[in-house]
Amino acid sequence: MDQLSIYAYVIGSGIMVVVFYSYIVYLYRSEKRGKKDYEKYGKIALDDEIDSKPVEEGLEPVKKNKE
Repeated sequence: MDQLSIYAYVIGSGIMVVVFYSYIVYLYRSEKRGKKDYEKYGKIALDDEIDSKPVEEGLEPVKKNKE
């Protein structure tokens, strides 16, 4: 039973490493192609004022429907 849990741990860790590095490559490629600039999103924590410029233009706040 111990050997089975060791195999499951190693296989699960390997899968998580592959998924993590695939995500990193996806982010890198999409930034290089110009789809998104993820560095802008990192500045949200530094520039967190009510009158700050939005990260993405064109996004409107969600309005609640009052009926």
